[in-house]
Amino acid sequence: MSTEMMSVRELYELVQDGSELEKDQLEYVQLQGWIRTNRAGKNVSFAALNDGTYFLNAQIVYSADTLPNYAEACKYGTGTAISVIGKFVRTPENKQPFEIQATVIELEGACDSTYPLQKKRHSFEYLREIGHLRPRTNTFSAVFRVRSALAMAIHTFFQEQGFVYVNTPLITSNDAEGAGETFTVTTRSDGRYDQDFFGKHATLTVSGQLQAEAYAMAFRDVYTFGPTFRAENSNTTNHLAEFWMVEPEMAFADLDYDMAVIEDMVKFCINYVYDTCPEEMKFFNERIDTTLKERLDHVRNSEFRRMTYTEGIEYLKKAVADGHKFDNCNIEWGMDLNTEHERYLCENIAKGPLFLTDYPKDIKAFYMRQNDDGKTVAAVDCLVPGVGELVGGSQREERLDLLEKRMDELGMTKEHYQWYLDLRRYGGCTHAGFGVGFERLIMYVTGMENIRDVIPFARTPRNLQF
Repeated sequence: MSTEMMSVRELYELVQDGSELEKDQLEYVQLQGWIRTNRAGKNVSFAALNDGTYFLNAQIVYSADTLPNYAEACKYGTGTAISVIGKFVRTPENKQPFEIQATVIELEGACDSTYPLQKKRHSFEYLREIGHLRPRTNTFSAVFRVRSALAMAIHTFFQEQGFVYVNTPLITSNDAEGAGETFTVTTRSDGRYDQDFFGKHATLTVSGQLQAEAYAMAFRDVYTFGPTFRAENSNTTNHLAEFWMVEPEMAFADLDYDMAVIEDMVKFCINYVYDTCPEEMKFFNERIDTTLKERLDHVRNSEFRRMTYTEGIEYLKKAVADGHKFDNCNIEWGMDLNTEHERYLCENIAKGPLFLTDYPKDIKAFYMRQNDDGKTVAAVDCLVPGVGELVGGSQREERLDLLEKRMDELGMTKEHYQWYLDLRRYGGCTHAGFGVGFERLIMYVTGMENIRDVIPFARTPRNLQF
């Protein structure tokens, strides 16, 4: 009897391909994994085995007639690690496309009776408390496999477009957003940063954009993909202290080109996950958000509409006048839009994905290109139904005199940004870029509602458990 070591994924791919199996090619297989459920009977029992390679389980059938340690195997509980050798049998008439009729079940690792994951529904709040175990559940198995696929989608999209991947620093002295909510990196307890390791105040980065701009001036098209940090004392479902950002920068690109790349990237990511994680996406649509597939299909098959911020404000004012109730009905030009306003514009006005452009300069970052009206900047937010803002970007200010003037208006210390200003002095050109919060993208694609549930170990205020 020849036995071949296989993974659960390989077996599912085999039956899904419709391949004809030759008995001498694959008859007995060996699997290693963890028991999800074990239904013990007097003479015949059924165990669901998951080895981490595929979202679905393999059904293990074992009987007292063929398994010498049958009584012992019946006692193996959820979470137990086992090795199985058995006959591979197609079962097209059953819910399971195949089963393994076990002749050997060996204990690899016992699971204590205190194991907190049993065959019942656990709340997401509870599962966050056992973050080291939650990837063993169906929901989080699906979430983190999709997260992995989306990361590959990002790299594949940009690499195929000829972008260069740049690793920007995690420790910096520049706050790209000017928010001031940063984590200090120090070896001292007295605040004497001039005597510190770097000789100045150092922080964890909130964005790799400024450094990415430097590399765009050499490689034309670049992107970053890495962790960023914000010391914002917020406990909402959309905030983390440590999160991942995707930040492309493109030389010789204007705002229109920026929006075209955003649209292509969003559609590519959705299509990639559909292709690589079909079972996970089916699960999310059935168990997490029954409108998910409809929303994603609409976005990937739509042409993204474009609208200026000023036009958006007029639509919102009209909505209020017509009796629509927002939590914030005080709509005025110059305000920073809330999620409810963004969703109204893309769901009720655009009825699909929407690029909102040309925001007031006073609510946007210093580096955004000033428009000729003196009031707005060439900024864009990509809004999608069900979420609101998904991507934010802008054409960057390439004119040295206007950039310095804007920095003076904001009271910024230009000496700290001399290297950034040099990019305008030495061969600067029109350029643009955008940022995608990776966790926000995962939430959008999976339908998960709390950002803590789409990152392996969440970092939030007063939470550093794992």
